[in-house]
Amino acid sequence: MKQKEALLGYAFISPWLIGFVVLTLGPLIASLYLGFTQYNLLSSPKLVGFENYVHIFHDHNFWQSLYVTFYYAIFSVPLDLIVALFLAMMLNQKVRFLRWFRTIYYLPAVLPPVAVAILWNWILNPQYGILNRFLGFLHLPQPQWLVTPQWTVPSFIVMSIWGVGTWMITFLAGLQDVPLSLYEAAVIDGASTWKKFWHVTLPMISPVLFFNLVMGIIGAFSYFTQAFVMGAGYGGQGAGISNSGLFYALNIYIQGFSNLNMGYACALAWVLFFIVLVLTLLVFKSSSLWVYYGGEKE
Repeated sequence: MKQKEALLGYAFISPWLIGFVVLTLGPLIASLYLGFTQYNLLSSPKLVGFENYVHIFHDHNFWQSLYVTFYYAIFSVPLDLIVALFLAMMLNQKVRFLRWFRTIYYLPAVLPPVAVAILWNWILNPQYGILNRFLGFLHLPQPQWLVTPQWTVPSFIVMSIWGVGTWMITFLAGLQDVPLSLYEAAVIDGASTWKKFWHVTLPMISPVLFFNLVMGIIGAFSYFTQAFVMGAGYGGQGAGISNSGLFYALNIYIQGFSNLNMGYACALAWVLFFIVLVLTLLVFKSSSLWVYYGGEKE
């Protein structure tokens, strides 16, 4: 009877198992092997040992893509977290048409990334873009967004604010779980609005902040679609002026599918994996200092 139940259980989970082996585990093992080969997609892979990994550290594009990706991650992740938390706090108030406001702010998060990239190409255009027209109306400087190397990454950072809807929703769920009794006790103690936020709200939503931070780091280091679409019109191999928009994931794509150097691209992908792994472990390690779980024992 137990054997029959076990077989039935395996039959039910077999679609997931097959999908995992074919679409995740198989490509993972294949990329690990190809990272030690010279492979151009047209002929059989040829083993070259650690040659690809040694070449990475002498490759200018590797360091440029690492710089661009870190630059983007350091500014976009904190900025997006702050904006998402601010919007969530605004939408946590009891005002009229609240559901409409929530839908409006969340809507950009569900749009296809390619459509968003095309839309922002228009918005950021220095000649006819609506953003520069708005800045001009306020008599503020009008940057040459994607046209000049120094403004390429800031363009993507500004655009990243557009997609904070998902983070906003998770912050909103966290805010609604904060017990009102804590705010009432803080009011009795004479706490100001800032002190209520700092000593009540922030500790209580710290698990949500932790989750969004980890997902933000992973998302920043795998940033690809918008960089690929928006950089295509500004020279190079789709990486913007003077490779100023050469994100790490875009570099992997260019090496693998434009330069037909798949072995090297796989090696780059594994280096990226270890970079993200180290950063994620650091965040997890630091979480005991600033993340508060209400149910945990002292």
